[in-house]
Amino acid sequence: MSSTFSTPPWDVRRLPRADGSVFLVTGGNAGIGYFVAEQLSTTGATVVLGSRNPAKAEAATASIRSRVPGARVRAVPLDLADLPSLGTVAEALEVGHLDAVVHNAGVALDDPPRRETGDGHELMFGTNHLGHFALTHWLMPLLSAAPAARVVTVGSFAARSERLDLADLQSRKDYRPKRTYGRSKLAQMYFGLELDRRLRAAGSPVAGVVVHPGGALDSLTPARPPVQVRTAAARLRGAPAALLVQGKHAGAWPAVRAVLDPAVRGGQLWGPRVLGLRGRPRNERVWPHLTDASVAARLWDTSRDLTGVDPARPPSQHGCGTPAAT
Repeated sequence: MSSTFSTPPWDVRRLPRADGSVFLVTGGNAGIGYFVAEQLSTTGATVVLGSRNPAKAEAATASIRSRVPGARVRAVPLDLADLPSLGTVAEALEVGHLDAVVHNAGVALDDPPRRETGDGHELMFGTNHLGHFALTHWLMPLLSAAPAARVVTVGSFAARSERLDLADLQSRKDYRPKRTYGRSKLAQMYFGLELDRRLRAAGSPVAGVVVHPGGALDSLTPARPPVQVRTAAARLRGAPAALLVQGKHAGAWPAVRAVLDPAVRGGQLWGPRVLGLRGRPRNERVWPHLTDASVAARLWDTSRDLTGVDPARPPSQHGCGTPAAT
């Protein structure tokens, strides 16, 4: 007698167990990152929130514990705009392995003037892309110690209409905040895909996956006071938008699936099912401009020069470690 078994459909509200796993979520104290952390905490895994604001991190961990009984959640200091500080993050985790890191944290500026990190990089490019690029290098020994770790890079639907200017990655010649933000997220997505290519070539068990949240609005997001506060008026104003977009709790679904689903593969792009803007997560065709490996390689080389590290080569393999002067 034979039996046929099929994998049940992915259920965003009934996540598989992940006891014994360790996940790091950058920017896990607010927005989509908070909901990624909250949802991952329901699996029994240890979830670490990387945050540069201790008070906000404490509020987020308290909120998660109040909603997820027995949640194994804590926080570590993490400032992606401070490249020299990132070398201490792996030790601060106090773990022997890391099963996934979700590169979610980001800075979005709406108005001029152009701002820079302490290392002299344009703030959004320096934080959103270069910070995660360098952090991956320092985390690679812990990721490599896990059986099949994942680096999940959270991009943006806004990056779909952007193109990188490799001659002006720091937006020194032409700074427009919204465009610069979109390009910084596009750089992240190029990085996530190029990382996977380089890790596969090196025979590494670590995989790189890229996701985006679609359209995620505060007005459609469930309240998590004091982390996420939503007034009745804001809820009513945002109701019509629910036909096209969703809340940040749903924007977290592609990243959560990329961490947990064994069917997810390196080099894939995951986003919302409906027009890439809302709905349950699905594997998307990689956007055409993201398939340009030559752009990704040039971006990688520039990022390596700007940070002084190479994410595909763990710290023990070479002497890199001090960010290059700019």
